[in-house]
Amino acid sequence: MNGETLYSIGDLARRTGLTVKTIRFYADTGIVPATDRTRAGYRRYGAEALARLALVRTLRGLGIDLATIRTVVDREVSLTDVAATHAEALDVQIRVLRQRRAVLTAVVRRGSTPEEMDLMHTLARLSEAERARLIDDFLDAVFDGLREHPVVAGVTRSLTPELPDDPEPEQIEAWVELAELTQDRDFRATLHGMAEDLVAGRAPDDATGPPRSLVEAVRARVTPALGAGVAPDAAEADSIVASLVDHCARILGRSAAHGTSDLHRCLADRLARMNDPRRDRYLSLLAVVNGWPAPSSLAPELAWSVEALRTRMP
Repeated sequence: MNGETLYSIGDLARRTGLTVKTIRFYADTGIVPATDRTRAGYRRYGAEALARLALVRTLRGLGIDLATIRTVVDREVSLTDVAATHAEALDVQIRVLRQRRAVLTAVVRRGSTPEEMDLMHTLARLSEAERARLIDDFLDAVFDGLREHPVVAGVTRSLTPELPDDPEPEQIEAWVELAELTQDRDFRATLHGMAEDLVAGRAPDDATGPPRSLVEAVRARVTPALGAGVAPDAAEADSIVASLVDHCARILGRSAAHGTSDLHRCLADRLARMNDPRRDRYLSLLAVVNGWPAPSSLAPELAWSVEALRTRMP
């Protein structure tokens, strides 16, 4: 035909690496029609058939179905549109595979039961709206009756996980563990107690300074003592304990000169509640999910403070 080189199915097979059977199937389904036939009825194919076969092979390698390939080679739809559609589909598949990998990794790491694995899988597959409802329910329990206090809005934002649209596997795994933790009723109750302490614990640090929470007071006074190697029962710790007790007295609207023993016990109990390892774990997981720097733990300061207070109780 006009001097064009024509090829047999065998020639196409050798040039493309496809089998004769596959090429014949593509020909029979109209994806790669014959350019001409010999007098004996054998099909012959031109350069366009070679180009079509190369395109078909590439698209099949990308997982695109034959019906869609047919519309592309017949130019009923553009290759760009098909590529965009399948890229979006692959993005979904990749996210699903990452979720599955995160769940399976967590199962191996934690030695989970089948029931725990089912829960993790469910939590990993939650939609953005479902995740938001789960966290809202958790934070509503933590700050029940406290929402009107001005400090709560900022604290709520600082405790809210926001899984990105395309999370890393470690973020998915952290989200699953964090979501499980939010369902722990005892943990909710513990955080609610901490929130009540926070709301009640905004005492002035001095006559002119800004309000300082109990957590901030402990960090400011105890962290340097730890760094200096001061033991909780050492004489050097007396002034630190007295300062913390005085802070607690002002929080409670009481005089540190009266009922010191009760103040020691009240403050020690409050700090012991704050030193819940689940709190540190939640904050660590939250940092991973949100892509924040890893938080520093206040556990050493809290443990030091509790011991220092209790060694001075009558």
